Amino acid sequence: MNPKRYPRDLSGNFCQPKQIKWPNNAKIAVQFVLNYEEGGENCLLHGDTQSEGFLSEIINAVPWPNQRHWNMESIYEYGARSGFWRIFDLFTEYDIPVTVYGIATALARSPEQVYAMQSANWEIASHGYKWIEHKDLSQHEEEEQIKKAIDLHTAVTGNPPKGWYTGRASINSVDLVCKQGILDYVSDSYADDLPYWHLYRDKPHLIIPYTLDANDMRFANVQGFNSGDQFYTYLKDSFDSLYREGEKGKPKMLSIGLHCRLIGRPGRIESLNKFLSYIKGFKNVWCPRRIDISDYWHAQYPFDIGSWKARATALSEQSFISKFSDIFENGSWIIEEAFKLELGPSHNTSIGLHNAFCRIFRTASLENKKELLQSQSGMFENYSVMKMYIAKKDEDIAKTFGLEYAKKFGFKYTLSNTDAKNCDVLENLKERLQNDYATEFTNCCRQIEKIALEKLSKII
Repeated sequence: MNPKRYPRDLSGNFCQPKQIKWPNNAKIAVQFVLNYEEGGENCLLHGDTQSEGFLSEIINAVPWPNQRHWNMESIYEYGARSGFWRIFDLFTEYDIPVTVYGIATALARSPEQVYAMQSANWEIASHGYKWIEHKDLSQHEEEEQIKKAIDLHTAVTGNPPKGWYTGRASINSVDLVCKQGILDYVSDSYADDLPYWHLYRDKPHLIIPYTLDANDMRFANVQGFNSGDQFYTYLKDSFDSLYREGEKGKPKMLSIGLHCRLIGRPGRIESLNKFLSYIKGFKNVWCPRRIDISDYWHAQYPFDIGSWKARATALSEQSFISKFSDIFENGSWIIEEAFKLELGPSHNTSIGLHNAFCRIFRTASLENKKELLQSQSGMFENYSVMKMYIAKKDEDIAKTFGLEYAKKFGFKYTLSNTDAKNCDVLENLKERLQNDYATEFTNCCRQIEKIALEKLSKII
């Protein structure tokens, strides 16, 4: 049978390092991206059928079919002519390197800006061939755009890009970029505060997530930032929150997105200046390029291929049932039914898979649950277990109460190791003997679930 398998990872825990450290024990990695799109936007001069309508001072602008938009073009020109140099001067003054997301055709039309980027040792990652929507392109058309972007980027900068961010992406963009096999990382994701691995055709590719919130694009959106103070406050609050997490041993990455035609305006650049000055006052702050993060992650946190090959959602039905058949004592039917559920990456951890098993157990008929409870060996059937949790002087008393418990409820006293370590087992048994049938039936079901998690945690 073909099991239901859900592709999206909503937990982010599988194959991720339990604990990360940035170089020199930095509390936070603050990474600045400058989107260079000027000269690559929609324009009849660029062979497009409409003008640009995205991310400008003209709020809610719409594309003009078959017409040039003089005002829109001049706004983009401002980004290249003035905004870029204002931003360039600021970052070189603070000696903070930047990653540029460069539209290939925009880079080709801006040789002086490219020279400046390279002279400052900025990383130039690819932002696609043109600054256009990819959602309506066929996979073949989009892949051709990607290949053209890489070729032109290489010709203009002298080197192929190591990083990629489409931005106006389709559902196929990430996989089509991974398919090229030459990129060190892809940033078309907003799913995390840390890098993570993405599998394409069973090969790992690094995702370094980007941001749409700590991003000056909100100056051009309805209900976005309407003053530099708002932008500065948002960046400062983001930094403070993540720095505090880093002090608690959970360092993260703060991505900040910038655009030449937006933050490059004099009324906004001061907010960025204030923020750079602010973070310079902290110790243990790492301001890398994205390629630096990529190199570090590849070296320190390579993909866990062993865990990936052993993942529960990749097992055949027979292997799945065989591997987990003992998780519930005499409950292989639970495992068989769980295999048929819509399982995904989130179920490849002990917690995730345990939840799937419990869903089957909890929704089973009363008769099936009762039969399972009656088939359990119980805590006192295993002498070594009783010896571990019951004092020798109390063993006979415990056995007597255990028999009384089984006679009253029709199933044996069950207690997980986790709960046994945190309570007086004999007192727990006495208390539970006083319960009514329904209450103790529920208690025993919960203990069976806990025991299942204990067993599962030893396997995964």
